[in-house]
Amino acid sequence: MNLLESMNMAGKTLLSNKLRSALTMLGIVIGNASVIAMIGIGEGGQKYVNKQLQSLGPNVLFVLPGNRETQRISFEVPKTLVLQDAEAIASQVPTVVGVAPELNRRQVVTYRNRNTDVNIIGTTPSFLSVRDFETDKGRFFSEVDIKRSNQVVVLGGDLAEKLFGNSNPVGQQLRVGNTSFQVIGTLTAKGSSVGADYDDAALIPITTSANRLVGKNSPYGIALDYLVAAARDSDSVDAAEFQITNLLRLRHKINGEDDFTLRSQKDALQTVGQITSALTIMLAAIAGISLFVGGIGIMNIMLVSVTERTQEIGLRKAIGATEQDILLQFIIEAVIVSAAGGLVGTAVGVSGILLVGALTPLEASLSPVAITMAVGVSGGIGLFFGVVPARRAAKLDPIVALRSA
Repeated sequence: MNLLESMNMAGKTLLSNKLRSALTMLGIVIGNASVIAMIGIGEGGQKYVNKQLQSLGPNVLFVLPGNRETQRISFEVPKTLVLQDAEAIASQVPTVVGVAPELNRRQVVTYRNRNTDVNIIGTTPSFLSVRDFETDKGRFFSEVDIKRSNQVVVLGGDLAEKLFGNSNPVGQQLRVGNTSFQVIGTLTAKGSSVGADYDDAALIPITTSANRLVGKNSPYGIALDYLVAAARDSDSVDAAEFQITNLLRLRHKINGEDDFTLRSQKDALQTVGQITSALTIMLAAIAGISLFVGGIGIMNIMLVSVTERTQEIGLRKAIGATEQDILLQFIIEAVIVSAAGGLVGTAVGVSGILLVGALTPLEASLSPVAITMAVGVSGGIGLFFGVVPARRAAKLDPIVALRSA
């Protein structure tokens, strides 16, 4: 028998037991679909997070109080970064074009009979340019508001709609905690970014936040939760990082370890990439167990098939079929089952990725490498697990086979 005859006979044998063949393929279908879907969803999640980080601006640097070790072991944020540090960076670091300090506290915001618990962000006018926001209605607070600690507030787009509906909030009075504020503007909705949702937040002058809500809790000035510095361009990020580090070490009179942490978007992208890649590999490995289970299912069914077809094997060997012919046919049957299951599983997995991309913010990501590997592995599993039953069939003695039939 040549290869075409073996493939033709294998195909007819499988089609004569459609239900059993379909159930045998099911494990491979589930395994392939799971592997492709998990890798695609993992890559889609990585692209989504990277996109969120990119929205912060490619030239952004974050400066946080306390070093990494202090942040890890302490429940309370160290008060080592103050407003004067932000002002010094803005005026003395030539590669920085803007600095936006932030002092955040959660407070209940009340307008008439409507109230909600939101994040109150104390910041400066540089916030708009550094964080790439625009005002939708009214204006943002000015340096005059900062100097006078005016009780003015700018609302995020979602918060404005939640409190005022379709009416214009500019000029209205609301309460933040027990303090009255005048709404002077709203921000254009931008969506949440890496866990920070400025659309559902209220922004006030940082001096007002320190004097009215938080208090001056540092002997060196207004303690910050963090500050954001915008470098001149992407080529200036490393220089800005170096200059900010040197300036803060001089200001804080540091001889040993820093009392602050500086993070760039590049660091965040690298960290996120490592985490999402590890998660994707883990999920794909878990899904890959289904392929192994599917392979065992193929071997099990093929062994049953050898037992059922003992008479057929005996007759074929009695009329001249060699061990290689029998071996080839059973291996081809196993490979056809696994390869067909791989193709069906690929279609299911790709459909799942497209469905997730359509129904969630995650971007549909189809990996040709993952698809090729999954189909190739499924075919290899059929070949691997088909060898044992194929060898068993090929080794059958024709006289014993005919007698047992």
